[in-house]
Amino acid sequence: MDSAARKEAIRQFKARKVDVGAFAVRCTTSNKVWVGVSPNLNNAKNGIWFALRLGKHMEKSLQEEWTMHGEAAFEYQILDILPEDTHPLSVAGLLKEKKARWVAQLGARPV
Repeated sequence: MDSAARKEAIRQFKARKVDVGAFAVRCTTSNKVWVGVSPNLNNAKNGIWFALRLGKHMEKSLQEEWTMHGEAAFEYQILDILPEDTHPLSVAGLLKEKKARWVAQLGARPV
């Protein structure tokens, strides 16, 4: 890859849209739901699935369901995305509020 192509690839990577918000992990077999928030919803599923596959996820109830039912029984769903123009200093508080609201609304466990 030449220098110009490399610089363009880096520019595109930095310019990509990163969604910030709330997500749910659902077990379709047991109908249990876990809710979490992430500053990068596009990467959140990969991190969760990685930990679950290793048997090392910090949320024990989620890990137990995964071990019992297997990966095919789980879905990842984006619940809420913060607007792109959200002030960076507001993000943490808004994510905390969204997590609490979705946990209550879905009767879920927090992740």
